[in-house]
Amino acid sequence: MPPLALLAPLGAVLIWSGNMTINQLTVGTIAPSSIAFLRWVLALLVLTPCVLPRVWRERNEIRRQWWRLAVLGLLGMALWQGLAYMAAATTSATNMGILAAMVPLLTILLSALVLREAPTWGGISGGIVALIGVMWLLSRGNPGALTRLDVATGDGLMVIAAICYALYGVMLKRWAMSISAWVMLYMQAVFATLFLLPGYLSGPMTPISSDNIGLIAYAGIPASIITTYLWMTAIRHIGASRSSIFINLMPVFSALIAMLWLDERLATYHFSGGLLVLCGVLLAQLVNRPLVDTGSCRYTR
Repeated sequence: MPPLALLAPLGAVLIWSGNMTINQLTVGTIAPSSIAFLRWVLALLVLTPCVLPRVWRERNEIRRQWWRLAVLGLLGMALWQGLAYMAAATTSATNMGILAAMVPLLTILLSALVLREAPTWGGISGGIVALIGVMWLLSRGNPGALTRLDVATGDGLMVIAAICYALYGVMLKRWAMSISAWVMLYMQAVFATLFLLPGYLSGPMTPISSDNIGLIAYAGIPASIITTYLWMTAIRHIGASRSSIFINLMPVFSALIAMLWLDERLATYHFSGGLLVLCGVLLAQLVNRPLVDTGSCRYTR
């Protein structure tokens, strides 16, 4: 595996970390249904001039695979971030970060069930180590604080969002389609926009203004176009399970973003928790021995 292949999931997670801040900034500024829909409208406006000719050339394959593209668009684009925008209104960023950290372990579980992919020692142990690091970060070095977090409607929405995105990565790996990456991204965006349209029309429809246009622009271009392309590239090169471990880096990157842009100071727990997360990610990437003997069971690589 070329080291450059790791830049794709790293880049995607870095942009998502910025978007976690955007999620909180949208509260009271733009309705969740509005930004969830408008971000993909903007993405389509940007992509259409460049990608539409390719869509026409690959139309026969698209016609055969349209329902798979629709499912991927629903899981990975409409529900994953759409539910996160809704969750931000009723839960804290801390809770959202903890629940988003479920994605890697959910991906390993679903990969075993759907792809018949044997979990690796690195994937399991690295996921657990990274999750401990995430909990340490989000509890600010006091694990007992996690028991005092309030459970809200948004927490349930984030659980559903995490399941959807884990399933998205697994199905993207299983449905290896002979469609170019940009065309696949474009068609998923088309279906996501269609799925989000009823919610947008039923309101409340927040008008675009100087207060929210920057939020829409970030959500529509870096957090929609670039991250989806990078994530699809990562899954193609290193698989769904190994890519998903990088999601545990989100709290680390979020802390660094806060330090650079919000002048927040890093504490000892940031370094210790970040080190645990980094160790977990490296463990998952470097230790590839299957958890079970693939020669004596039905699991296949």
